[in-house]
Amino acid sequence: MTLPTHTEDDPTRSGRAGGAPEDGAGRPASRPARRRPDLLGRRSRAPWWFLLPGLALYAFVVLVPSVRGGVLAFTDWNGISETYDWIGFDNFVKLWNTEIARDALVRTVIIAVAVTIIQNAIGLLLALGVNSHIKSRNVLRVLLFAPAVLTPVVVAYLWRNLLAPTGAVNSFLDAVGLDGLQREWLGDSRYAMWSIVMIVVWQFAGYSMVIFLAGLQSIPQEIYEAAELDGASRFRRFTSIELPLLAPATTINLMLSIIGGIKLFDQVYATTGGGPANSTQTLSTLIYRYAFNSGQFAFAIALAVVLTLLVAVFAAAQYNLLRRAERKAS
Repeated sequence: MTLPTHTEDDPTRSGRAGGAPEDGAGRPASRPARRRPDLLGRRSRAPWWFLLPGLALYAFVVLVPSVRGGVLAFTDWNGISETYDWIGFDNFVKLWNTEIARDALVRTVIIAVAVTIIQNAIGLLLALGVNSHIKSRNVLRVLLFAPAVLTPVVVAYLWRNLLAPTGAVNSFLDAVGLDGLQREWLGDSRYAMWSIVMIVVWQFAGYSMVIFLAGLQSIPQEIYEAAELDGASRFRRFTSIELPLLAPATTINLMLSIIGGIKLFDQVYATTGGGPANSTQTLSTLIYRYAFNSGQFAFAIALAVVLTLLVAVFAAAQYNLLRRAERKAS
């Protein structure tokens, strides 16, 4: 019986399956490296294709009208005619020379600062209160946050009725024997602006409370336990632990409050309409007045440009200051 013999081409002789080619020294010959597709580059570029429709829509709806409006602020366009003349910075000079516009600019800043300080102070106190272990804390959180989900116009009309001369506030003061404190809350220029500040604070203090509450609940319990072992008082725990660690929440709250205060419109327009005697006019209400009541669209656009710059400057300055405070606290 004859056994099969191996030939030179038999791959089993060298113990390698598939008959890999060998070089002159008997080693497997190296194959040319295959070029791998640039998957990373394609993947890094792919998200931009998905963003293009949204970016195009945003540019068409927001960026183009904004740039167009910025150009019209340097003209005398009345909002109707197809032609207009280039007048340079005359609208901005008129803004500074017009007493009502200048007062509205100053009043806008005052309202924004007042709302920011009072709203966040009350929001922080409420957050500290509902962060305790009282049984009704969940109910209180809901009740305190509820006004923030209402439409500002609805809240404004509600308080306009409550602060009317024969409204619930004056009726309550009369019922408890404090009729000497009755006021024309929205009809007196001495109290109208601060009544609006109170309305805004009443609605959004609960919103600030929720953000502060989230910051308080993110503080590790071990830090409180260590402070108690060191004998730290409640006030010392607040100033040394809670307040520094609330820096991110404080940044968010202050940013939202200052921007909302500068752009304030609904509450003013629905309660006083800018009165009495223009004592509650803000930049936002003045823009509406000049654009749709007086037909001075170019001047209204110039006011809107100033409002936009005001928001940008305040937001940028506040953000930088608060970020520095956060870095120092950490």
